[in-house]
Order: sequence, then structure tokens, then C-alpha cells
Amino acid sequence: MRDAKFDVNQKNIAVVTIDMHDRPLNVMNDDYVSMIDEVLAKLEAGRETLKGVIITSGKDTFIAGGDVQKILDLRAAGPEAGCAFVDGLKSQLRRFERLGIPVVAALNGTALGGGFELALACHYRIAVDNPKARFGFPEVGLGILPASGGIVRSVRLLGLMNALPLLTEGKQLTPQEALGQGLVDALAVDRDAMMAAAETWILANPTATQPWERKGYSIPGGDMFAAENLPGMSMFPSMIFKKTRGLLPAAERILSTAAESVQTGFDAAMAIETGNFCELLMSPVTENLIRTMFLQMNEISSGASRPEVKDKGKVRKVGVLGAGMMGRGIAFASATCGIEVVLKDISLEVAEKGKGYAADILGKRVTRGSMTQEKVDATLALIHPTVDMADLADCDLIIEAVFEDIPLKKAIISEVEALLKPDAIFATNTSTLPISLLATAAKRPGNFLGLHFFSPVDKMHIVEIISGKETSDSCLARAYDYVQQIKKTPIVVNDHRGFFTSRVFSMYPDEGDRLLKDGVNPVLIENLGKEIGMPVGPLAVQDEVMMDMLLRSHKTNTALDQELGGTYASTYAVCGELCQTMCDNGRPGRAAGRGFYDYAPDGGKALWPGLAELFGGTRDMPLQDIRDRLMFRMVVEALRCLDEGVLDELRDGNIGSILAFGFPVHTGGVFQFVRSYGIDAFKARCKELNAAYGERFNPPEGAFQRLSSDS
Repeated sequence: MRDAKFDVNQKNIAVVTIDMHDRPLNVMNDDYVSMIDEVLAKLEAGRETLKGVIITSGKDTFIAGGDVQKILDLRAAGPEAGCAFVDGLKSQLRRFERLGIPVVAALNGTALGGGFELALACHYRIAVDNPKARFGFPEVGLGILPASGGIVRSVRLLGLMNALPLLTEGKQLTPQEALGQGLVDALAVDRDAMMAAAETWILANPTATQPWERKGYSIPGGDMFAAENLPGMSMFPSMIFKKTRGLLPAAERILSTAAESVQTGFDAAMAIETGNFCELLMSPVTENLIRTMFLQMNEISSGASRPEVKDKGKVRKVGVLGAGMMGRGIAFASATCGIEVVLKDISLEVAEKGKGYAADILGKRVTRGSMTQEKVDATLALIHPTVDMADLADCDLIIEAVFEDIPLKKAIISEVEALLKPDAIFATNTSTLPISLLATAAKRPGNFLGLHFFSPVDKMHIVEIISGKETSDSCLARAYDYVQQIKKTPIVVNDHRGFFTSRVFSMYPDEGDRLLKDGVNPVLIENLGKEIGMPVGPLAVQDEVMMDMLLRSHKTNTALDQELGGTYASTYAVCGELCQTMCDNGRPGRAAGRGFYDYAPDGGKALWPGLAELFGGTRDMPLQDIRDRLMFRMVVEALRCLDEGVLDELRDGNIGSILAFGFPVHTGGVFQFVRSYGIDAFKARCKELNAAYGERFNPPEGAFQRLSSDS
């Protein structure tokens, strides 16, 4: 066989080693189906003489799951094709578990999704105790559900209460965790020990069957109406809705599938699972998640947005200028990945406090048992607080994280660059200031670029890399490598006022403020902002960021428009106007205890009643118009960025919009939103919004050509 090896050893045990031809990983596609059919034919022909079967992998992992391209192909072919495919997989796995001889899954590495469904169809599972291996069902993250019996078997093995968190949250377990949960039966120190243990188990269990095939079997914990399940089953729907807001249907459908599956027999439960899978398969959310959060994310992870510079570098030592909120976060992110950090501030006390921030976070990990004190001490030893510029001399990378002030940044660039090695990179952490303008202070502008981190750095898993006009490919590639080295996702954009993320996201609070000025009830504005899938409403965003800071940024960009030419500040002028109004009323935001909201000492908050006096709030506007104004405003600005060359690749915009500012994940990002909506339908809706509310909803035609041409 091309995609597997079939051997019968001296103990008359068949060893099936899956090794997909010309594939780095074993995945479930048409070739896999054909290979399994061949394997089963051999096993069924020889089962009278075989003592048992061991299924393992010839690769570093077991089976990575379904081929996502196959899922998209099934979606294009229609629900009947999807049902036929998964029913075929189900039939194969049923033949394994009813083979009449013991079948062992020897998990030499990661087994996810369909790969773990194969393991569950075996009578015994033994895994190599490799802490890098992962087991579980990540399908919920792709908008689908485990459809080869994963829900039915896991619930029958573990019970509802133990299986549902794994299924609805897509948790991936280490071998030790899988053993503790009961998904894996035994662990081995290495592959040889695993294979030996599999043989031993087969010889000791010649009549092995699945638990649910045995007389007297009952599902652990009982059905959904059992006393021990009722409290959890009554809470699961609300818990899921709180996370998804009804915009990501897979978790809800997994819950209903699991609940229904325990009310009926095995075969009927399998049919329920198939039907629910096919309904999810045809949801546009599924395609959006697969194209963006899987395919495009994998492209970025594999370096598709990185310049073609051969040598992949590692930063040994990074200098961070400024130990404030951003600087201390960057220092923490670097040190936890083994990079030595020089944390420089004008005050040693502030620099030490920046290191203390890392100590606080790591200390909590020790308390939770997720990190040892020895590891904490080793990490903290990598951070060197200082006030001496000379300590930066041998750094590979400098990241300046001081106030958004052009003269200050230029002065620092000029002073520090003179100390550095010729090949050192200088990066500025800025959200809007032009990189090429700041690069005029550098003697080596080819080694200068922007690294836009997001707050809080320890929780935000993205960095926007901004290439200046003179930034070299080598510099850009090394910055890309550093971002991946600290385990964050890099997106690459070109220098332009506001770059991409800040420019697009600023449209959200600005449109919220425009709605407020138009007399729309602020409760509607906030709730509909969350209803479309944004993390918080547009007014709350301004409170969180602090309106006095937003106002300073707007004034800086207004001055830059006058100096450089351009109209960037005018794109969010109403936000600037209302920030001024709120600051004049002594309401700059949450940190002050009052902004658009009043904040109570116990953490509660309520919209400020004074908004009614300032803005009214009684205008009747179609709810869909409010939703679309908030959503389309961001998307149209993203299309302008694409048209103006701020972005070279759609993937950077899609991933950036989701990870950087919480654009609704179910849409697949700003550009996938347009594709899913339909380009012609999107244009027509923009025309309606443009006629009713203004030119800001008029998208550039050139961007649509790009959306149509890119796969």
C-alpha cells in the first residue's frame, strides 16, 4: 500500500503503520479512505488467524485530523456529499471495533479530530509520554463537530459532564492529561516500549470489545436527565451562549448532539451526529473559520508574509526602552521565551518596577502550579533593569516603547543607535506615528521598522510589523522571526498613517460616537456593538483606552496632517470631538471612574445619565442600520487600506483584525466578511448606507478586484 505499511509480526499480530505519501502529516482525505479500506480488507480476510491489530504512524504524529481542503470541497459539493463522506468514515471505524480481535491504537504522537476518533474506535489506547503530543477534538474551532463518532464515543466512554468540556471548548490534552481523563489507557516511555505494551495487552485480551458493546453497559453518569447531570445540562447552554453570543453555532450543536446521543441507541446516535455535522458544514461561519483561522493562520505561521531571506535568526538579547505598561509587557514576553532583556528607563525605580510586573505574573503561575519557582527565578534573571544607555550596546534588537511623541522618539533613536552594533535592529512601538518619519533620525534606516504591540502584551498574541520606506528585507525578516520567537503572531503592513489595525479599529468608536450624535439611544449602540460580535460596545472602548489619551493622539495626528499633508485625523474626527466633550465634562474614562459610563467601587458600571442631556437618545433608527454602520465602517476602511497598499496580503488583514481588535471571529476577518456577504451584495448595501449616512461608506472599487482575484 502507498499510504501505509501492513506487517504481521512473529506473534501473529498485524501492525498497521499509517504513513501518507508525500504528506508531512497523516490527514483524513480520499487517499486515507482508500488506504483504510485496503487495511480493513486485509484484516477481515485474516482475522481467523490474527491475534490482534496495532495501528500506529510512521510520522512524528499519529493523525492530525481531517484535511481541511476536503471539508471545503464537501461544503462546495453540498450536504449530501458531506453526509456520505462522514458516514463512510463511520462505517470504517465500526468495522475496526467489530473486527472480533483486539485492536490497539499506538499513539506515537499527536492525534486530533478524526485521528483521535480512530483511536476511540480501537479497544485500547496507549501513547508515548511526550509532553509535546496533544489529543482531543479541535473541530469546534473550525465551526464543525467531530463527525466520525467522536461525540458519541467520547460521551459513552467518559459521560456527559466529562466529555462536554473537551468537545465544546476544543481542549487539547497532553498524554498525562488524557490518561487522567480516561481517554488514553496507558503511557509508555518511548515508541519501542509502546509497541511492546500493545502486544502484551493484545495477547492478554483476546476477546476485547468496546464497553458499549458489552451486556449491561450504561453510560457513565446516565442520560441528560440523570440527577448528577441536570445541574450541568441546565447551565451549559447559557455558558456557551455567553462565549459565542449565538454567532458561533458549533458549540451549541455539539451540546445538543451529545445530549440527544445519550437518549438513544448507538447507531441512532451516530445518525444524529452526521445530520448535525452536515448542517454545520453548510454554515458560512464554517468556511470563514477554516479559510482564516486555519488556512491563513497556518500561512502566517509558516512564514508566508516573511520576506524570502534564507537565514532564520534568533534574538539573543533585546533592549527595551521604557518600563511603562508596554515596555514591561515586551520585556516579560521576551524573557519568558529565554531572551535576555535590558529594561531601560530614566529611573531605576521604574525599571525595577517593570521587572516586578513580570515577577507578579510568574508568581501567580507558581501558585496555580503551572510553573516552578526555579523556572521563575531563571526567567527573572534574564531581565536587567538599568538607567545606563551603555548597557544596550550588545543588544541584537532595540524596542523603543516611550510616549507617542515624535521629538522624544527621534532623540532616543539618534542617541541609542550610535551605541549599537552595525547589524542591530531598532524598532519603535507606536500605534500611529509614521515609521518613515521617525526613521529620518536613524543613520541606518534599513535596520529600522515598527513593532506595534497590543496591550496587555502578556495576553495579546499579535504584533503588527510596520515596514518603512527604507526598511530592508533582512530587517523585516529578522523582526518576523523575533515575533514568532516570543510566540506571537506577526502581521506585516506598510507604512501609512494609522497603519492598518489602529486605522481600521478607530472607525468603530468613531461610528459609535456618530450614532450618539445622531440621537440614537446609547444602550442600543452598546448592545448592538456586542451583538455583531465585537468584544465591547464602541463607547466602552473609549472609556477603557481613556479619552484623554485618545484626544492627545487625535491632536498629534491633526498636527501631522498639517505638517505632512493628508486627512488621517479627519477619518475619526467625531471621536476626537466627543473625547474633547467628555474630557471637558471631567469624564475621561474608566481609570478616572467616569466616562461614558459611571463606574462603581464594586466593579459595576452603568451608562452616564448625562448622555441624554448632551445627545438626546430618542431617535428611531432601523436596528440593522445601526449594526451595519458599526460593522461596515470598519470593513470599508480596511478596503481602503487594501486599495492604498497598506497591506500586501489579505491574510494579514483578516488575522490582524480578529487578533488585534476583536473583529468578530465568525466573519473570518474584515476581507472574508465581504467575500462571505457576497461582493455584489456588499456593494449594494454600501450604496444604501452611503445614500443615508454619508460618503464614508463608499468603498474603493480597486479593492474588490483584489478580493475577486485572490484565492
